[in-house]
Amino acid sequence: MAEQTEVDVVVIGTGPGGEAAAGALAEAGLAVLAVEKHLVGGECPYYGCIPSKTLIRSADLVAEARRADGVGGTVDVRPDFALAHDRVRTITADWDDSAAVERLERQGVTVVRGTGRLLGERRVDVNGTTVTARRGVLLDVGTRAVPPPIDGLADVPYWSNADVLRNPDLPGSMIVIGGGPIGVEIAQAYARFGCEVSVVEVGPRLVAVEEPEASRVVTDALEADGVRVCADATISSVAFDEDRFTVRLADGELRAERLLVAAGRRPNTAELGLEHVSVRLTDAGYVETDEHQRAGNGLWAIGDVTGKGGFTHVSMYQSDIAVASILGRSGPGASYRALPRVTFTDPELGAVGLTESQARDRGIDVRVATTDLSASSRGATYGPGAAGLIKIIADAGSGEVVGGTAVGPAGGEILGALTVAVRARVTVDDLRHTMLAYPTFHRAITSALPDLG
Repeated sequence: MAEQTEVDVVVIGTGPGGEAAAGALAEAGLAVLAVEKHLVGGECPYYGCIPSKTLIRSADLVAEARRADGVGGTVDVRPDFALAHDRVRTITADWDDSAAVERLERQGVTVVRGTGRLLGERRVDVNGTTVTARRGVLLDVGTRAVPPPIDGLADVPYWSNADVLRNPDLPGSMIVIGGGPIGVEIAQAYARFGCEVSVVEVGPRLVAVEEPEASRVVTDALEADGVRVCADATISSVAFDEDRFTVRLADGELRAERLLVAAGRRPNTAELGLEHVSVRLTDAGYVETDEHQRAGNGLWAIGDVTGKGGFTHVSMYQSDIAVASILGRSGPGASYRALPRVTFTDPELGAVGLTESQARDRGIDVRVATTDLSASSRGATYGPGAAGLIKIIADAGSGEVVGGTAVGPAGGEILGALTVAVRARVTVDDLRHTMLAYPTFHRAITSALPDLG
């Protein structure tokens, strides 16, 4: 690159949304420079959604095969972690982003390895070159794993989510600090391949942001797979000696070959040069934007760095909005009323909108309905593995559905119907007069409706 150059848009960071936005803007005829320090595509295709769900699928097949014993035949299951990890290496192209880079270049994007730092409005330092962005700058810099402040933790060779997914060998034992989605997903998958796993959560329960009933189903499932769950725990210190980790709790200690820390992330804003532009940050350091993803004059932000949730679907949703804004096109702004989220345990936990507690905190006159998924017609035919529930939160005043949870086989897929209901402000009456196919799991939604009045 020359010492100074001009383009239409500089995209700093190419997570899923940034990659999509860069390609779309280039195809719209703009000169786009994409700056990426690590891998084009971000965490999701290499250290997040895609490799983890690939590993989880392998583990689920192991568990499903075991369920066939006594139901569909006599089964002898011999798990092979090496086979499962080979699938992870294949789907990540062995952590090589060449195909993603080439795809962007075919779309007309100039891809530069390195860092971008804001020098002022529409001006960016890219590896020592000053680049002027005529239209503006789009930030998609994501977040990074940051260990919680536990005595001794910074001094031991713990695993992050990236480390655990790149590791080809199954340890004999592992401690997981963090009972959120990443922690519980990896814990269950490893346990199903024969690893002795303990999950330590300082909060009152696993996946604590979701409904208590859903948390209970997930906890029961993990414990059935042999996972030791230590919730509402106080961690006093962590140590590593002679190839084993020790996590000291208020009421004892845990020892294992490996330690996975799946708690704590921080936005990558420290070295962006945000002090040179007019931008607002939340107390946690996330970039605030308006509904069209504008963070300042000639500045847009999308993805995890906006603090709306560490989900690829949020990043892609915001990407479309930002692209329209940069191109000067009219369109709706962002709405998070129906933000879906899925924890890919077995059973899956899908949720959208408000939980019962959140709705009550907002002063909504709440009506709640819960139905047992295993007691549904599909649950009865499904047999082993059908444990779960559907919970619906409605506003008694308007009759609208404001939240929903689906835990069970394909809970994330059942969630689709509830997501549309929350987004479209569907009423309980609308649901009551909607035909849902029989016998399906999502038809259990209708079983809950009488409790909503």
